[in-house]
Amino acid sequence: MTTPPFDVASEKDVATVSAQLGRPARNVIGIAARCVCGAPTVVATQPRLEDGTPFPTLYYLSHPAATAAMSALEANQVMAEYQEMLATDDALREQYARAHTAYIADRESIEVVPELAGVSAGGMPVRVKCLHALAGHALSAGPGVNPVGDLALARGRWSPLVCECVDYEALA
Repeated sequence: MTTPPFDVASEKDVATVSAQLGRPARNVIGIAARCVCGAPTVVATQPRLEDGTPFPTLYYLSHPAATAAMSALEANQVMAEYQEMLATDDALREQYARAHTAYIADRESIEVVPELAGVSAGGMPVRVKCLHALAGHALSAGPGVNPVGDLALARGRWSPLVCECVDYEALA
């Protein structure tokens, strides 16, 4: 299964994601974004896990350097800053609402999970709750789709254009 714009996840990709996460990757349906070196950066996860649990986070940021960069922004109260921007910037709020709709459409193109109706990720459409999820969406969908994810990626100390990967095969 490889929708929306996912690469098929090879066994090596799943092993890499597992090494990146430090635990077995669950219900991987594709690689939604990659590092310039080709390693997974964002994994696409089935909307309903094998055990039946609804899983709203379609785009899961797995790259350790990207994850660390988003964690640093969160620790420095950037989410509150972006939340204030949403409250005062009509254009940003409208674009964020469109990102929410796009996220749900992507997930529902794979599987409609009634328990997730109207739920996307990262706090969309009205809150900024998780920069990891928003950056994962921005990396997967491309620039201009998720404005808060784009802002976080531009501000973080990590770039998808510079490889910071380790030897994941050695970690697996």
